[in-house]
Amino acid sequence: MPQDSQPTRMLRLLLIGMGTLAALHTAAVAAELEVTHRITGLFSANRLPALTNAIARIPGVQLIRLDFDHAEGVFRYDPAKAFPDTKPADIDARFNDLLRGASHYTLGIQPVFNTPKDHLQRIVIPIAGLDCNACCLAAYESIFQIDGVAQATASFKEGRITALIDPQKTDRSALESALRKRGVSFPAVAP
Repeated sequence: MPQDSQPTRMLRLLLIGMGTLAALHTAAVAAELEVTHRITGLFSANRLPALTNAIARIPGVQLIRLDFDHAEGVFRYDPAKAFPDTKPADIDARFNDLLRGASHYTLGIQPVFNTPKDHLQRIVIPIAGLDCNACCLAAYESIFQIDGVAQATASFKEGRITALIDPQKTDRSALESALRKRGVSFPAVAP
C-alpha cells in the first residue's frame, strides 16, 4: 500500500478534524431545547419590553415565539449551559428564579396550562380605581393565581380585567371576589 504524501496526510487529518467539529456542532445544537412555558406577570402588552429585557439578562436563553393571548412563550436554551449545575427536575424552578430576579420579581414562568384552548372562556370585568401599572399588576396577580385562570390582562386605561378561564375550575364570581379582596372596585351600574 502506497504511503500518503505529507499534503495528503494533512488534508486527511483536516477532514477528520472538520468531521469531528461538525459532529460536535450537531451535538451542541441537539442539546438545545425549544420549550414552551406559561409566562406570569404578562398582564399588558406594555410589559413585552420588560420581558425581552429580562430574558436578555439570562445568558443562554432566547425567546423564540410569544403567544400573548395565552401568555405562552417558546424559549430556546441548552439546559447544561443556561442552568449549569441544575438537576433536570429543577430546571423550570431555576429558570423561574432567574426570570423573576431579572424582572424585579414581576415576571416568571410556569408549566403550560393544560386545558385545551378551545375550552377556555373569556371573562371581561369592568373595573374602577386602577390608575397605574403597579395597581394593574396587583389586580392581575389576585386573579392569575386562581386555579383555572389560564391568562389575565389588566388595563387601567381601558378600565377592565380580562381573563381566560377553564369554566370547569372557576367562574366570574371567584374572579370578582379575589379582586374585591385586593381592593379593586367596580364601576357603579346605572339604574
